[in-house]
Order: sequence, then C-alpha cells, then structure tokens
Amino acid sequence: MAGGNAIRGTRVGAGPMGEAERGESAPRRHTPFYCANGHVTRVSFAIEAAEPEHWDCPRCGLPAGKNQEAPPAAPRNEPYKTHLAYVRERRSDADGEAILEEALAKVRARRGE
Repeated sequence: MAGGNAIRGTRVGAGPMGEAERGESAPRRHTPFYCANGHVTRVSFAIEAAEPEHWDCPRCGLPAGKNQEAPPAAPRNEPYKTHLAYVRERRSDADGEAILEEALAKVRARRGE
C-alpha cells in the first residue's frame, strides 16, 4: 500500500546542481527601464529576443521606458462611474422623459387607470 507521500525519495534542493546538468544559458543583455518616479529597473533579455518599448516598474507600478530623460507619463485614471452616469452619456434628458412616460403609461394601463 502506498504511503501518501507522492515525492518519496526526494529532498528540498535535490535538483540539478549547475549548468552541466541544465545546459548552457542563452546569451543575455541587460536593458535599463526608467519610470517617472526615478526608479531604474534592469531587465535581462536573450540577445535574439525583441525588447518591449515599455515595462511596468516593479516598485511603483508605473510604466517605465528606455529613455531616462523622458520616461512615460503615468496613465490617467478615470473616476468610478455609476450606472446612471453611463446612461446619461447615452441618453439626453428628453430621451429619459420619453422613456419614463412610456413606462408610466404601461403601468397605468395595467392598473386600469
């Protein structure tokens, strides 16, 4: 009967010990990214990999770019909108009055008024 330990015979850190077992790592280049708060993040990419224009700063979460003199601006956060605010964007007050009158007419017809 099996014991219940699925990884019997292993221990923490029992993996390969170096590059001889894992193979050689790909040649790398380190690219600095600069955020608006002045943080510098150095990201390691494989030589043949394409670099992105922007990278999220791990310290503050702002977007970071490759140009230290002109880092990307922080994204503008939209304030929370209620359902009513979205409806008012789609409909004018006159449309709202017409819809309300139509709904009230249906309610009055159902009541027999």
